[in-house]
Amino acid sequence: MGRYISGDIHTKLWFGVQSSDAADRFGVTGYQPEELYYYYNRDDLDKVQKELQSIIDKIGIFDLAKLKEFFDTYNAYSDEMLKEAGLLELWNNCKEDYVDYELGCQIRDCIIEQGSCEFTAEL
Repeated sequence: MGRYISGDIHTKLWFGVQSSDAADRFGVTGYQPEELYYYYNRDDLDKVQKELQSIIDKIGIFDLAKLKEFFDTYNAYSDEMLKEAGLLELWNNCKEDYVDYELGCQIRDCIIEQGSCEFTAEL
């Protein structure tokens, strides 16, 4: 069973890798009834961009690009596929940061395009 984010951005949280409160990392704490509620506005953009840069600094721009290229190419993955691509060790070392980076990019883009970003994340 998957957990989803819905609202201004729509995505699926990565099973076994990404927690429902992953968006907390970008400066707003989710409100928790049965799901986490997030609201970002232009005032939050700097915090989001700083956290994205922190992830880039941690993973490295070239390794981040390698992972992005892999996941843009395949809509599913396995350890074997990552191993064949020479990315398994990198993935194992930074998978939480990578998937959060992808979420943070969606939040950033939504704020830039719409002026705010509002969504819920299933628990």
